[in-house]
Amino acid sequence: MMLPTHALVGVAIATPMLVLAPEHATVALIGGLVGGILPDLDLYAGHRRTLHYPTGYALAAIPAVVGALLLGTPLLVGLSFLLLAAALHCQMDRYGGGLELRPWEGHSDRAVYDHARGRWRRPKRWVRYDGAPEDVLLMAGVALPLLFVLESPFRPVVVAALVAGGVYGLLRRRLAALAPTVVAKVPEPIVEHVPERYRR
Repeated sequence: MMLPTHALVGVAIATPMLVLAPEHATVALIGGLVGGILPDLDLYAGHRRTLHYPTGYALAAIPAVVGALLLGTPLLVGLSFLLLAAALHCQMDRYGGGLELRPWEGHSDRAVYDHARGRWRRPKRWVRYDGAPEDVLLMAGVALPLLFVLESPFRPVVVAALVAGGVYGLLRRRLAALAPTVVAKVPEPIVEHVPERYRR
């Protein structure tokens, strides 16, 4: 799934804090947003492996959540939602397409690397690819309620994610066709650092 979907889901899981513990809502929303984004910072360095820890984030979230419930510190609340959102991000990637430039072709059997098991988990393809119509629909379905319950600075983040995700969804297949042409113009010393899926 695309990054805006992950980011908004991270915000959404923290939104109940607006009612449950309003004094911690801001730090929870920030944690959820950062956790929704964090795993995809490995996009050009071993994507879906380097920063994707489906089991690790979930296990790390347990003591963080227990600590947040017992101590109620803003740091532990934010960390809890960061880890929960990152774990959810990694699980969501399993339900999308494989790790390839054109995931709608369905050639890759790599969805996300499971460090605990030492192997790649297969894609389930419930959302065929990042930016697919169903991905955009999922993003919009998560975003619309957020627009009503969140205020600044989070409402503009939701709007920005909606716009970015909508544009990406419209251009996704064109971008895949364009990538090899762009990479062909990249100087040789730099092209070595471009993931192989963009060079085919």
